[in-house]
Amino acid sequence: MSHGLDSKLILAQSEVIGIPIVQKEVTWETYEQGFKEVMHELKQSSIQGAVFGDISNIAGHEGWIGRVCSEVGIKPVKPLWNSDPEQLLRDFVDEGFEALVVMAKADFFSKKWLGRKVDDAFINDMLKLRKQANINLCGELGEYHTFVYDGPIFKKRLEILDFRRKSMGGYWFLDIKDFKVAEK
Repeated sequence: MSHGLDSKLILAQSEVIGIPIVQKEVTWETYEQGFKEVMHELKQSSIQGAVFGDISNIAGHEGWIGRVCSEVGIKPVKPLWNSDPEQLLRDFVDEGFEALVVMAKADFFSKKWLGRKVDDAFINDMLKLRKQANINLCGELGEYHTFVYDGPIFKKRLEILDFRRKSMGGYWFLDIKDFKVAEK
């Protein structure tokens, strides 16, 4: 939800990677209950755990994963936990993944950051920005979010054809209006 992306784009991403996806419409108020409902449903299909991309504790979120997974009876798996953010970004780029910035906190970023590709230049600019502001290089504190549109695990790639930049509640969002699935 915090990425501000259309669920059709997330579904297309799942399809070009070739992994199943479960989507459930929720609000911030119903998020936890909706999460638990989906986890209960997946448990009926023999799912025993869930993988999370969290890197470090986030104020107000600490312990949430462990608590909710415990209540549902699934094992939380956090392969990135306590990883070095700079190394994660460099590994991401070096492995050949391609992503663009789809949300940025206006306190730190201008709207020009929206649509920007995550690459070596992005990492270098983030390192400079980190010297000026207390930010996490991977956006772990909600400074920015990205959308991955290609990479080594993708069978096809997604191409963004049309978008608008918009401001809402102190954040910039990339409102993706049109995209297509393309051969690699």
